Amino acid sequence: MEFATSEQDLARAAVALGAERVAGWSDQERRLARAAGALGAERVADWPDQAPLPAGRAPGPGPSPTATLRKLIGGGADPLGEAFCSLRTPERRRSAGQTFTPAPVVQAMIGWAAARVTPERVVDPGTGSARFLVAAGRRWPSARLVGVETDPLAAMTGRAAIAAAGFADRTCLTVGDYRELSLPPVAGPTLFIGNPPYTRHHQVPAEWKTWLARTAARLGVPASGLAGAHAHFFLATAALAVPGDAGVLVTAAEWLDVNYGALIRALLLGPLGGVAVHVLDPAQGAFADALTSSAITCFRPGTSPASLWLRQAPSTASLTDLSGGTPVARSTLRAVARWGPLLRGDTAAVAGGGRLPDGYTRLGELCRVHRGQVTGANKVWITAAGAGGVPPTYEFPAVTRAAELYRAAGQLTGTAGLRCVIDLPADLGCLPPDERAAVEAFLAGARAAGADASYIARHRAPWWRVRLRPPAPILASYMARRPSRGTWREPGT
Repeated sequence: MEFATSEQDLARAAVALGAERVAGWSDQERRLARAAGALGAERVADWPDQAPLPAGRAPGPGPSPTATLRKLIGGGADPLGEAFCSLRTPERRRSAGQTFTPAPVVQAMIGWAAARVTPERVVDPGTGSARFLVAAGRRWPSARLVGVETDPLAAMTGRAAIAAAGFADRTCLTVGDYRELSLPPVAGPTLFIGNPPYTRHHQVPAEWKTWLARTAARLGVPASGLAGAHAHFFLATAALAVPGDAGVLVTAAEWLDVNYGALIRALLLGPLGGVAVHVLDPAQGAFADALTSSAITCFRPGTSPASLWLRQAPSTASLTDLSGGTPVARSTLRAVARWGPLLRGDTAAVAGGGRLPDGYTRLGELCRVHRGQVTGANKVWITAAGAGGVPPTYEFPAVTRAAELYRAAGQLTGTAGLRCVIDLPADLGCLPPDERAAVEAFLAGARAAGADASYIARHRAPWWRVRLRPPAPILASYMARRPSRGTWREPGT
């Protein structure tokens, strides 16, 4: 059903479906509705069958678009969320961490929770189009529904779905940050369920990194400024939850193995009371816009199960009630730095003195492995050749995109088409006067762009020295949303 060819159309549809009737209606949403012409002398929300048609389109015979949308939502569809995804490019939504959860995953997560608690309250930390809250409202007819969403248009779609499903009177949706949420005590358990936004640490403002360090210290768990937003949401959940609550969150799965994931792993072994982790391979296609492994993490705050169940789900259909897997003792999980091998069944690789299974060789026995260079502000330090505003001496051709490795088809034979990384010397006093003037002008612009205030820049001296490593003979893509590609670099390139 085509009913929204613009964000204004979508805002009109949301208001027509009753978005305003959900508590927490914000000034941002009100401005969007007015800009779309959905709020005027009379409130469209009071017209239950008002057709949310694009401006200038005449209604045709049969049910109004609003009635059709309401019927679709009542049948379990998410037409507003689908319209939102079609209007916003995957790249734009990815930068905001907006990956909507497929219905089979939502139902599996709801099913796991329903087998363990009857929640008094359900909290979704990244509501989007309210797929989780609508499903929860249907499963638990008396539960209070609480949502938090930073994007006003997404929040409007979520409110509209909730209103169309008939849950407006028991829902509050806040346009704001989950880390600022406070929850009053309730008589029964709270269920925390949803798909927290996934953004890299570069997009996390400094004040939230400070919040992370402070809150983690209070809960007695490790924290890293390199943690992505979803790690923050696990921590915020641990700060809000009380014994008797339950939680099931789906996030990117790299926290199982990376250093900053120690925060989430410690929370699951501590205050969150981890129960199970089910990993979905991206090849299964469960998330259309996420080409990375996803982990569904189940927990019961205040508990300390003897083991945590780990499972590599063979398919989305196998999720069902989120059961099965391999129980791994908490003592084993505490003793290892990575959980991925355990999840894959490679217990000998991380336990029993580090012995590998027969036929396996550690990559580190063959070569040294380093993560790619970090600049701290790619928009400042990466440039087209000759366009950086510094003398060419300080522009170094480099592989800066995974796509460049894919194009090389296994062998990098030259630098044509590569961008450059600006790498300046630590001592600017040694530069000739003309070069010094150009570099100083560049650094003034870099400061204005905030390059001196990034986490990486604040932890190196001087802040402007990227300190490029010598080029490696073999390069490989990493977290490129598709299978890793190894590339041989021709000597001298």
